[in-house]
Amino acid sequence: MSERTDSHDQQWISELEATLHHEFAAQTARLTELTADTGDPGEAHTNAALIAATRLSLDQIAGALRRLTAGGYGRCERCGTDIPRERLEILPHARFCVPCQQKQNG
Repeated sequence: MSERTDSHDQQWISELEATLHHEFAAQTARLTELTADTGDPGEAHTNAALIAATRLSLDQIAGALRRLTAGGYGRCERCGTDIPRERLEILPHARFCVPCQQKQNG
């Protein structure tokens, strides 16, 4: 989303940023709950997987927020082209356009 001054796009970015901050807080609370020791060894494996997934989600959200702040949000980190807004609406933490993501996944 490079150098966009359209008020509709700015409103969308503001709403997205608020949503990402809200999701970050929710995932942080979830991580706190998951890391609380329940004393049940049967839950350890499940909790480990949930903790890993939650940490990944937090990293992705934090990365999107950093790109928003730095002005690089919405640009592919590999080729530098704009990532289509439709992709960002579905996957707000997307770092790559679809062709580059496919190359990344190999």
